Amino acid sequence: MNSSVDIGPLKLPEILDLAAAEGFLAVMQQRLHGGGPLRIDASAVETLTYPCIQIILATIGTYDGILIEQPSIAFVSAFEDLALDWMPDHARTQHQSVENMQPPMSGQGEIPNDACQPGEDQPSESDMAKRILTIDDSKTMRDMLMFTLTDAGFDVLQAVDGQDGLDVLGRERVDVIITDINMPRMDGYEVIRRLRSNSDHKTTPILVLTTESEAEKRNLARSAGATGWMVKPFDPDRLVATLRKVAP
Repeated sequence: MNSSVDIGPLKLPEILDLAAAEGFLAVMQQRLHGGGPLRIDASAVETLTYPCIQIILATIGTYDGILIEQPSIAFVSAFEDLALDWMPDHARTQHQSVENMQPPMSGQGEIPNDACQPGEDQPSESDMAKRILTIDDSKTMRDMLMFTLTDAGFDVLQAVDGQDGLDVLGRERVDVIITDINMPRMDGYEVIRRLRSNSDHKTTPILVLTTESEAEKRNLARSAGATGWMVKPFDPDRLVATLRKVAP
């Protein structure tokens, strides 16, 4: 049996909401693991929510054999509104590439500009030893981070909220922490404060990954001790490049 046979495009529904995101991810992963190219028919999409945008970004950033076919106006607009590029490099023919994400925080603790530029897409031997803890109450986001980071060669631990994150860190060693801000039980600001008061994590890189973009909230995270700030949906290449820059 030839595993590279093209079984036809994966047609996206009109509404890609949170409920559709997990099912879409499962089907996409099944197709990718089956071998061969993955064609995605986006002609019918009328509503595209951010979890699905994140899934598409993470998948495109991880696999080369992906082609978005006939993207609808709504599909293209959903990405352009966030200043994100949905077109894989190998298929970019008509759309101009745009800069991704919000800039890192300025001042003390700023991530250098070159840390946020896409780097080599192949994991190095040193990456294999790097362990990342992701703290997020969204299962879809945790799955996306796991999907992206394990493919890049990182060892990934997960926590479902701030308190769970501290519990994990009480028994596990990690090289970098990625935390959301708005979470139950304990928010990201408090996680950062508690970690910085712990001698074991005085210098551990802590990246904030959140839907929030206000300068006031970025400044609050920086004051608490965050290393950097990135806005969801995240660009996989940029996130991996940043981790490779800040990981000790």
